[in-house]
Amino acid sequence: MTSARTVVVTGGAGGIGRAIATAFTELGDTVVLTDVQGAQDAAAALGVRGLTLDITDESSINQALDDIGQVDVLVNNAGLLTVHGRLLDLPAADMLRILQTNVNGTFLMTQQVTRRMVDQGTRGVVVNLSSIGGRQPTPGMGAYESSKAAVDALTRWSAIELAEHGIRVNAVAPGPVLTPMLAMGMPEGSPAREAWTSRIPLRQLAPVEQVAAAVVFLASDQATHITGVSLPVDGGQLLV
Repeated sequence: MTSARTVVVTGGAGGIGRAIATAFTELGDTVVLTDVQGAQDAAAALGVRGLTLDITDESSINQALDDIGQVDVLVNNAGLLTVHGRLLDLPAADMLRILQTNVNGTFLMTQQVTRRMVDQGTRGVVVNLSSIGGRQPTPGMGAYESSKAAVDALTRWSAIELAEHGIRVNAVAPGPVLTPMLAMGMPEGSPAREAWTSRIPLRQLAPVEQVAAAVVFLASDQATHITGVSLPVDGGQLLV
């Protein structure tokens, strides 16, 4: 790494966001951790800058970006995972809410940040957080999985149109991730943990550090000829 970059991580108050922020900080990058709530506390714990930002609100996005200045790397990590329901039962309002956050929020962040990159001549990087669920269905999780399939499509759309500006756009698509919250809700040895683990050929959930490592790689100079991909970090789950 020749010089420190400014890296914005959305949804940074959660376990994956914190791991991503930590990984970039350890490289010497300047990290701005954002979230709709809890950003300042999470950022203080990591020794980085925290900003409140609602990815579904254009004015909130632009206010934060005016404050931050030049962005070199955007990590679109923010999203909803807690809205579940089967096709015949899910309220339409819940479906719209998850699409508004996971798809339109990712679109708005990408659009507003890369507009500024283009205006400033910044050959930047965007890394989206997707999910293997966009390619492998699980009953009851279709709303979330549909949103992540759309994130993969948005990644490819952004990559092809921004390539002429030297801006790369990729995604990381984890399987189940062993965040602190998941570890509490599904402790090791529990039937719920075993049900998830049994679907994974490598027989373990993804550590948050492995997801962060994939994000850091795609944002690095080692990946300068990679754009428009969605990289699974799933222990082989898509193979079965």
